[in-house]
Amino acid sequence: MSNDMINRRNIQWFPGHMMKTLRLMEANIKNVDAVLQLLDARIPMSSLNPEIQRITEQKPRLYVMNKADLADPALTNAWVKYFRASGAGCVAISAKQKGSAAQVRTAIEKELEDLIARRAIKGMGGARIRVMVVGIPNVGKSTFINNFAGQVRAKAADRPGVTRGKQWVTVGNYDLLDMPGVLWKKFDSLETATNLAFIGSIKDDILDIEELAMGLLSQMQKIYPEKLAERYKLSEEQLQLGPWELLEAIGRKRGMLISGGEVNTERAAIMLVDEFRASKWGRITLEKPYQMEQTQEQEVQE
Repeated sequence: MSNDMINRRNIQWFPGHMMKTLRLMEANIKNVDAVLQLLDARIPMSSLNPEIQRITEQKPRLYVMNKADLADPALTNAWVKYFRASGAGCVAISAKQKGSAAQVRTAIEKELEDLIARRAIKGMGGARIRVMVVGIPNVGKSTFINNFAGQVRAKAADRPGVTRGKQWVTVGNYDLLDMPGVLWKKFDSLETATNLAFIGSIKDDILDIEELAMGLLSQMQKIYPEKLAERYKLSEEQLQLGPWELLEAIGRKRGMLISGGEVNTERAAIMLVDEFRASKWGRITLEKPYQMEQTQEQEVQE
């Protein structure tokens, strides 16, 4: 994958309000009983913010893998096991689907049962449970909170950066502290950055859309070639093309031509990225847990 995947001259993916959010988290972490971190089930590790991990490491953690309806079910199950093996709670949901709130409440109660038991001994049974809700931009936090609350309590939109300040949301026995979506200053790898771009957590106006589409095609050729072939009626020969040639071939099949019979590759790229985000390629997960284990083993050996 090209190191020019993201246009670094213009990229402003860590604006000032994100630094403010990290400071807010540090100031408020002592006031909560647990941390609920939303992840995108299609890229569980790339959506795991290391800055949030650092700030929240002393609190019970619950990972909520959202958008599980868009992800590969077998890999989602593998990721749930991976996170539980690390000593955290983990549950996979689709925040837009009814019933997910009850599933998450059960998981939160399980995660906090020791704390709740201590409160009961002290005669504080029934005291409100305070949970900080965190995650990257566009991971579905507001939709999750609105589902959990049973009514629209938080602003929700299908683009990053809508929630800008902290807000408390009271739901039954819970006080949820909703924090704005936040990225981190330096990505460990180009793959992490591009995975975040694929799902829309980095604003599109700072990206080269053709480079992004080519990166997505390159990923799909490796892990889900059959889904790519089915969606765009590609031959075995076409599946072996380089990313640029494949982008052109798909654009031509969709009739995205300009004068002289050339393919409008920008239009084709926008279509490809939009169709991926709309899950028109099927249920896809771009990361596997054993990849993370291999990476960790390599780091230990080094």
